[in-house]
Amino acid sequence: MKSSGRGPGKYPDSIRLFKSDFLERFTHVHPIIPLVMWTPVITYLIWHSFAVDHLSFATVAGLGLAALFVWTFAEYTLHRFVFHLKQTTPARTRLAFIIHGLHHDDPVDASRLVMPPLPGLILAALLYSLFRGLLGPVLVEPFFAFFIVGYLCYDYIHFSVHHFNPKTRAGKYLKASHMRHHFVSHEARWGVSSPLWDYVFGTVHPPKKT
Repeated sequence: MKSSGRGPGKYPDSIRLFKSDFLERFTHVHPIIPLVMWTPVITYLIWHSFAVDHLSFATVAGLGLAALFVWTFAEYTLHRFVFHLKQTTPARTRLAFIIHGLHHDDPVDASRLVMPPLPGLILAALLYSLFRGLLGPVLVEPFFAFFIVGYLCYDYIHFSVHHFNPKTRAGKYLKASHMRHHFVSHEARWGVSSPLWDYVFGTVHPPKKT
């Protein structure tokens, strides 16, 4: 997929997505932004669960663990089927490049390793509506708070495996696994913060070519 040149202003080394400098600036995000944007939401939802809804610690903890588990599946599914959208038409090819393809073309661009606020808010609103419909207006609050925690863990694990050399065994495994996704096969190892669903669905290794 051809880009529109290089980036504007303080991003001259970035792959350009849009001809408009105005639109282009919205595609660059400082890595701290998701933490700053979502921490107040997480804090409010957990506070509301205890102070207003009077949920027990066990209920909040149980929903929190469930949410973290569900996040791992959401991460796998989004990465496999949305970020790596099948490129069957020119429009889908362009969309796939904007969503995720440029990251594979330039995986160390630090300004494009976390999700921009606007698409993040839209996706969060859709998922919140889904979870609220399933859990109701009370139980959804701690669940969604910890779902966002799972997302933040994913974002910063993803950032760290591209820019740091982990010291722990788990960190080294996650980095090696994600590098294989980038440089060995784009059709395997969809999990970034957890390999769980790659093992469940048999996508640890790339599909055999026939």
